[in-house]
Amino acid sequence: MSLESASVTSLRVFREVVERGTLTAAATALGYTQSAVSRQVAALERDAGTPLLERHRSGVRPTDAGRLVARRAAAVLDELGAGARELAGLPDERATVRLGWFATAGAVVVPRALAALARSAPGITVVSREGTTPTLVRGLRAGTLDLAVLAQLPPYRPPDTESPPLTLQVISEGTLRLGVPAGDPLAHLGSVTIEDLRGRAWIAGPEGALGVWPGLDERPRVAHTARDWLAKLALVAAGQGITTVPSGLVGSLPAGVVALRVRDGSAEDRRVVVARVPGPPTAAVAQVLGALRAREQKVSG
Repeated sequence: MSLESASVTSLRVFREVVERGTLTAAATALGYTQSAVSRQVAALERDAGTPLLERHRSGVRPTDAGRLVARRAAAVLDELGAGARELAGLPDERATVRLGWFATAGAVVVPRALAALARSAPGITVVSREGTTPTLVRGLRAGTLDLAVLAQLPPYRPPDTESPPLTLQVISEGTLRLGVPAGDPLAHLGSVTIEDLRGRAWIAGPEGALGVWPGLDERPRVAHTARDWLAKLALVAAGQGITTVPSGLVGSLPAGVVALRVRDGSAEDRRVVVARVPGPPTAAVAQVLGALRAREQKVSG
């Protein structure tokens, strides 16, 4: 196997393919055509002299050689990033930890942990990015991520079926809430029932979920769609509808938004965990993990 002639672009494309699980998803994320992604992967496989991906109807999966290349690609790209920072006059850091996180964690959990880490371990650089659970789990398995902050719903199953199981550590637990405008008639109640939610306008994610109350017993009327939680909450504050609020965001709501409990229906408990591949973590990974766990916020249901 020889990758001496591999381009940075092909390494970056391959890492994206491994994490996204399909050529189409990788092309969308990178702003490339699918054929361009296919050419980059094919070129890398020629350089490696062996197949790097297994093709399935549902997508692609790295071979043993592919996992090795993905880990090496991540290391090369991290080094290039460090070189760019050094050229920009920033200090050369002693260790880099690659952290993935789901959308809501990027609003509260991750920033607070990184602020604490900057004070306690300034020699560690954390390179982080947002992703879906499948993307983050593939990144962990491929070695392109060291840690991933994931959300879990009961019954709290493992995030994938591969062996050995990922190591999971709980950093927060709480119950889903409802966000309503401060001027809404429901806002002063403290808690509401599902009956109170019928006929309301909802602000939800692009797929119609992540914003609509899971136990709603009618077809929701989605007035606005937004992927970003800040946008959702801003729309709520503007009186444009209501949305769900993860418990971790309750203490960071913008002015004009009130969080309520829904007291009937099934309990909508949620858990935030940090996942990593099993085995002893490096000292730097252990410090980042410790910073994330130190920010644990228990929110009672």
